[in-house]
Amino acid sequence: MQETIEARLKSMGVALPDAAAPAANYVPVVRSGDLLYVSGQLPMGAAGVEHCGRLGDNMSVEGGRDAARLCAINILAQARRALDGDLERLQRIVRITGYVTSTTEFTDQHLVINGASDFLVEALGERGRHARAAIGVISLPLGAAVEIDAIIAAP
Repeated sequence: MQETIEARLKSMGVALPDAAAPAANYVPVVRSGDLLYVSGQLPMGAAGVEHCGRLGDNMSVEGGRDAARLCAINILAQARRALDGDLERLQRIVRITGYVTSTTEFTDQHLVINGASDFLVEALGERGRHARAAIGVISLPLGAAVEIDAIIAAP
């Protein structure tokens, strides 16, 4: 019998939080056909944004990877809510787009977003393999170091 996503997350020591409410005039997830479009997720924890800073200035690649991982956890929390609590309905992460607050000289955005990609593959196996983009930006909402959105196939 194949291990469920929830069981794999538990074995990884990950408890998905409740999906965060939107902070402005948008919805956290839109379903169109068999696809879920998950709005950008910040590295939010129980006390708010847990990873603020700028890569290439006051944050390390490792800190950025941790931020990206937390964004991916929040993506799965949003997906779970959109799928009525049943992550087994998730067929595949189709694509993620990662935005990294960074200096103009910083060129390792791809290494930062690996924090999300590695987590999704570990948690979901083949269902977690995805296309992606990693983009450097000058700033993100609430001073966050990373923001990631996702497209998920979930028939």
